[in-house]
Amino acid sequence: MNVAGHTFLVTGGASGLGAACARMFAAADARVVIADLNAAQGEALANELGEVAAFVPTDVTSAASGQAAVQFALDRFGGLQGIVNCAGILGAARVVGKDGPHDLELFARVVQVNLIGTFNMLRLAAAAMQRNVALADGERGVIINTASVAAFEGQIGQAAYAASKGGVASLTLPVARELAKLGIRCVAIAPGVFETAMMQATSDALRDSLASQIPFPPRLGRPEEFAQLVRHIVENIQLNGSVVRLDGALRMGSK
Repeated sequence: MNVAGHTFLVTGGASGLGAACARMFAAADARVVIADLNAAQGEALANELGEVAAFVPTDVTSAASGQAAVQFALDRFGGLQGIVNCAGILGAARVVGKDGPHDLELFARVVQVNLIGTFNMLRLAAAAMQRNVALADGERGVIINTASVAAFEGQIGQAAYAASKGGVASLTLPVARELAKLGIRCVAIAPGVFETAMMQATSDALRDSLASQIPFPPRLGRPEEFAQLVRHIVENIQLNGSVVRLDGALRMGSK
């Protein structure tokens, strides 16, 4: 599927990896719907990108809000050919900490946003994309989800985050197999440590520790590098049912 001329919905699109994807789509002559809870940042980015972009306030954990975002894309741009799920939160905590056991509500919230929110949005987008006219190869749409290397090498304090991202990774193949008959692909990206607002919210010591473990390039990833891979996935029809690591050969230690 060519990026140009098609419409993509990006959750968490107001900042970080999502904003980089929104900018990539706009620069590549696509249309982009920025779905995010942060209205100020979302509106500002949509204004920056011009008529090819629009912002819609979206809570990915809400069925009604998610459906409204998909419908907004259909109404505003006349169709929907792809979704990139970047919305997510961290929620670091030890299973047994100084103040007692891991807060159960925190664990549930991380899973609710990262895993259930991703599934909520992909199911709604797939329901809309199945109605698209098939392209030459029978393709009707593409779903790109954001997992994490923590799905495979979660560190101490990442039980909730690793579990949620492991779920995203595990969703990939069964979703791709089921939606194949509709001409809809599903791929997940498992990024390493990237320069995002989420990472800035962590301690300097943690960021430095993670960066020091990256073999090459020996630095944090840049959001535009994530967006480059998103574009390649959209345009390479053979990429389906896979979790693609984007991590500079990082294999995280226990802490």
